[in-house]
Amino acid sequence: MQQTSLIAGGAYARALFTAGSDVATVPALRVDGISLSFGGVAALKDVSLDVQPGEIRAIIGPNGAGKSSLLNVISGLYRPQFGRVWLNGIPYSEVPSARLASLGVARTFQNLALFRGLSVLDNVASGLAYRGRAGVFAQIAGLPLARAEQRDAIARAGAAIEFFHLEPYVDRPAGTLPYGVQKRIELARAMVAEPAVLLLDEPMAGMVRADKQELAHYIRTLRDTYATSIVLIEHDIGIVMDLSDHIAVLDYGRKIADGTPAEIAANEAVIDAYLGVAHEGVPEAMDRAAN
Repeated sequence: MQQTSLIAGGAYARALFTAGSDVATVPALRVDGISLSFGGVAALKDVSLDVQPGEIRAIIGPNGAGKSSLLNVISGLYRPQFGRVWLNGIPYSEVPSARLASLGVARTFQNLALFRGLSVLDNVASGLAYRGRAGVFAQIAGLPLARAEQRDAIARAGAAIEFFHLEPYVDRPAGTLPYGVQKRIELARAMVAEPAVLLLDEPMAGMVRADKQELAHYIRTLRDTYATSIVLIEHDIGIVMDLSDHIAVLDYGRKIADGTPAEIAANEAVIDAYLGVAHEGVPEAMDRAAN
């Protein structure tokens, strides 16, 4: 199977990534002064951060710090009371979630959301559902536009399956496969939508160490190959420190630190925020990043 580019929409990100410093200063994603409250309880308080083209940007913090709330704002599930989200230089006071994929953004969630009875190929191809222009009648009648869209979806899904080394499972029902493989399927489905920005909400939750390392390899290769900007929420601090270019730290809805892994590892506010919180490998990961 010949591998084709997964990311037509990511061509913009790749151009910025390679065009030089003057152009690359335009963030792929900017969160500007986001504040969000539920019933008077503040989930996010004036949070701002930039994600550059081709960057792996982690967002970490103790449970309840506001990490998933921030991703929900970026992906349009929550509407903030204050602040804006900028996508490729275009500002939105409310991200239109129905248009998220067409804006070049894809997301995975903490829990698997695969169609368990469908094949791996069909699951991955379902990530292109938003692109279809042929109506139901055209699909039933097998009109040329519907046939062309189906061929394109299969080709793109095939490229994603090859990239994530899922060929042995292509015709298998997704629900019958090991958990680590299902996580790769979910990532392939997100990438087949051709995002310039990929939001990963705890992609390694529930995985064993070997599967985490494998998925981290795919995330890094994805960025290196396609210059996709990746926003990562992850509780495994060892993975975060080894994988990320920059890390933002939230605590009680506020951003308390932002920097490289080494800078974060040496930040007293970050150490205090994690003090007494059970996170596997935190001291060792901080030591590795600082040295």
